[in-house]
Amino acid sequence: MHTVVLTKGVPDFREGQVSFDEDGHLERGKTPTVMNPNDKHALRAAFQTKVRNGGHVSLMSMGPPGYKEVLQEGMRDVYADDLYLLSDREMGAADTWATAMTVATGLQQLENEPDLVFAGFKTADGETGHTGPQTAWCLDWPTITHAISLDIDEAERRVRAKRLVDGDVSEIETVEAPMPCFVVADPEFEPTYRKASHRLKHKDLREETRARAENYEDHVTVWDHEDLNLDPDYIGLDGSPTIVAGVDPIPKAPSEREATHVEAGDDAGMEQVLDELTPFAAGD
Repeated sequence: MHTVVLTKGVPDFREGQVSFDEDGHLERGKTPTVMNPNDKHALRAAFQTKVRNGGHVSLMSMGPPGYKEVLQEGMRDVYADDLYLLSDREMGAADTWATAMTVATGLQQLENEPDLVFAGFKTADGETGHTGPQTAWCLDWPTITHAISLDIDEAERRVRAKRLVDGDVSEIETVEAPMPCFVVADPEFEPTYRKASHRLKHKDLREETRARAENYEDHVTVWDHEDLNLDPDYIGLDGSPTIVAGVDPIPKAPSEREATHVEAGDDAGMEQVLDELTPFAAGD
């Protein structure tokens, strides 16, 4: 079983104003970066797969060299075996379509075809939710979106999932798809471990991966557009049909909180804290 998790670095808006160039494109190399929060759900789904079904797990991202640290974080979370970074200037300023084309080519470049590819359902910086399904379309794979639980029948090479369908009323439907398959994990995804052996394996994997994550650069493969045999006219900014009409910078929020320091031995102060919190505990 070969599983791949797609992850992305997004601007850390907590650090203040992000950097844009004169054309309105985000300068990722000059902007503090964190892992896309929704990718955590994809990591949890992939980790469940590794614990319950075994196999090899890879992480893949497209972005500047600094994204290696995002991959390191993902390695610690999912106990991945290896990491792949698609990175060079020709890939920069890509929209979702150019990104999907590049990532799909990266997946095809792997020595062994993945059985499953996981992705988060949207990114914090774009929120289109396009890249995962577009990548699956490039590969001509079936796609299961908004998965909240997952079971794999390796013998039949089929994936059975429950997915959340939001409309006027939220519903849960059960779907099946053959492997290889693309799975977009919903924030409601909850991993389940039904056997004691799963919990024991969780412990073993955690200990095994600590050292690997510390030396993560030994496990990173970096591919540029030449390694992937990609035409620069079809990737990055040149290959992106999206036109950015304008960008409104996001300034750092002003600090408006006031704090009152109360010592544990200050009975009057503690009573004041209790008076402040009691209405909230009561539901007010």
